[in-house]
Amino acid sequence: MEQTPTAKLAAEYLRLGGGRLAEIDDNKVDTRQWKHETREAEAFWNANIASLDDARRDEVITHLPTINRV
Repeated sequence: MEQTPTAKLAAEYLRLGGGRLAEIDDNKVDTRQWKHETREAEAFWNANIASLDDARRDEVITHLPTINRV
């Protein structure tokens, strides 16, 4: 099955060593960083995800592991 563009962004971020986890509560979507992330992952997040509009960024976040599954 083909991944959506936002799923691809999340997968690449994780592949680079990203440590952010999704926090999804009711309709609020946010991230928490409980693990160290690599410089590459941080740079990728800042360049490719942080600049997205809220809805697209939230969609990327929903593809990350959640704090509920840690």
